[in-house]
Amino acid sequence: MAFYDSFVERLQSFKMLTPAELKKLAGAKLSDVVLQEIARSRTRVADLEKRFPSAGPKELAQHLIEGKKALAGMAGGVSGVFGLISVPADMVFMSWLQIILLVDLATLYKVNLKSERARGELLDLFGYANGLGPLQRSSPKVLGGLAARLLAKGGLPTLGRAMPLVAAPITAYLNNQHIQSVGDQAVRFYEGFDKAHAKARGSREKKTG
Repeated sequence: MAFYDSFVERLQSFKMLTPAELKKLAGAKLSDVVLQEIARSRTRVADLEKRFPSAGPKELAQHLIEGKKALAGMAGGVSGVFGLISVPADMVFMSWLQIILLVDLATLYKVNLKSERARGELLDLFGYANGLGPLQRSSPKVLGGLAARLLAKGGLPTLGRAMPLVAAPITAYLNNQHIQSVGDQAVRFYEGFDKAHAKARGSREKKTG
């Protein structure tokens, strides 16, 4: 069942690589991308918790990261074949994939992403993980603009794309490593959030006890 779920997720994600879907995705507002993904993210996290009932948040987080790494690696292999021409499309897809991963991790750690502040923190986290700094005040409003900033900044690896065919595995590897790095930074951030939330809850229980 887990293999089937993974296959379906990969199939759905690769539908995003068609020119029409990428164009639509590039024009999507960042906040809308987060909001639209919340329900699907809750389903993914709930399914994962059922499959690994004894796993803690960090272990579950790594499962989420591994799933996105598989998608990033496959996308990197595809984009590497087309070389430099495909960099903008790959940037859009990778930017989207990172945001989806951050939504999943925030959901895992019980963050209320319907809060504007929480969505802003998530986008800032994306910015810091990609060397762009905080995004709340200076970010482009749509995903395509964000991908363009990443391309200009060099926030995502581009080495493998310079050598079509031969370097497809390099591109896949670099995409894979980058997703792991983003996931690790998010886990560190939300682990702190989780501990602060637990401390605040304990304080409230003492006052009412």
